[in-house]
Amino acid sequence: MSERQDPYQALRFPEFRWFLAGTLALTMGTQIQTLVMGWQVYRLTRDPLSLGLIGLSEVVPFLSLTLFGGWLADRMDRRTIGLVSSSLLLLGGLVLLTLNVQGKVTHAWPFYAIQAFAGVARAFAGVARAFNRPASLALSTELVPPAAYQNGTTWRSSTMQTAQVAGPALGGLLYGFAGAVVAYSAQVVLMGFALASLVRIRPRPRKGGGGPLLSSLVEGVAFVFNRRLLLGALSLDLFAVLFGGAVALLPVFASDLLKVGPQGLGLLRAAPAAGSVAMGFWLAHHPPRKRAGLVLLACVAGYGLCWVAFALTPWFVPALALLAASGAMDAVSMVLRGTLVQTSTPPEMMGRVQAVNGFFIGSSNELGAFESGVAARLLGVVPSVVFGGFVTLGVVAVTGWRVPELRSLKRL
Repeated sequence: MSERQDPYQALRFPEFRWFLAGTLALTMGTQIQTLVMGWQVYRLTRDPLSLGLIGLSEVVPFLSLTLFGGWLADRMDRRTIGLVSSSLLLLGGLVLLTLNVQGKVTHAWPFYAIQAFAGVARAFAGVARAFNRPASLALSTELVPPAAYQNGTTWRSSTMQTAQVAGPALGGLLYGFAGAVVAYSAQVVLMGFALASLVRIRPRPRKGGGGPLLSSLVEGVAFVFNRRLLLGALSLDLFAVLFGGAVALLPVFASDLLKVGPQGLGLLRAAPAAGSVAMGFWLAHHPPRKRAGLVLLACVAGYGLCWVAFALTPWFVPALALLAASGAMDAVSMVLRGTLVQTSTPPEMMGRVQAVNGFFIGSSNELGAFESGVAARLLGVVPSVVFGGFVTLGVVAVTGWRVPELRSLKRL
């Protein structure tokens, strides 16, 4: 008899539903902020490298503090950490809104200052993300039983991707038709709702597990690096997104190549997440049960190929379809990798291991944005994206060769 799977297993827990609502609102808010800032900076500078500098400004504080955030998430109430870090993200949105109300956005440097740790707005986002991500991911494992981890990971991933559809689309429409002040106002409202959603989750005080800071951090890093299967899956994602994706360059495609304006940019930013949402719902009803490792490798390779084809197409609608396909491929990777992390990690180490996971993902996303900007400056926008896609194929081949445990993985 075939094994039956409840596709809504994790959603039957009320606190997990509040967690998803907060995740939806917070991710939508950050997506609106990212889109509007990217468009404003590129319109001011006309330089793709400036888009990479936005990512670099955020990645420095994030990577500097995320491991500490994971250590803290294993010692303190993860809900409290989420409330504090979400408040900082809300404060960053308020500062951006104030700057635009006052009209102080005539140069690009305020955006870099806002992104950096010493700035006054998304500087907080860089720091807050370092604490928010490991605490949030670790908290989600406390809201459902172990039997629902994969289902919960699927719904969490789908919720984030839904926000990454709605956020850029809403941000592009608001900015294109109503201006930056209205767009940033919507961001602030969403982040306020996210904060209120976290309040609905009861505190879960921790007993301060783990040892001193340095030895605890080393323990978390060693846990990942001593498990070849886990390390291989994380490395695959790191290098594939670092070189294969070029989301940071979408303002250039929207403005100069496809010529679709900020509204079109919103759709381009939303397309990968739309594909990911569709795949997420499919995975909730049909979780991968066989050949999980080969499926993971194939989907990462497909992700790279989609970006190659996107860079070469001169038409808007096929470009949207290719970005959606890339998001669907990425969704499979996220669910498999997230489930692997959760099922392989003891609860008392979940914060630190999620921080290491976040270190890999943060490196790929923000450093990938910087890499895309530098490559576009040196090679040109289209050649740089094509080159990155083929590098992703090479990463898949090397990972499959060097990590046979991943290649032979049948089922999580």
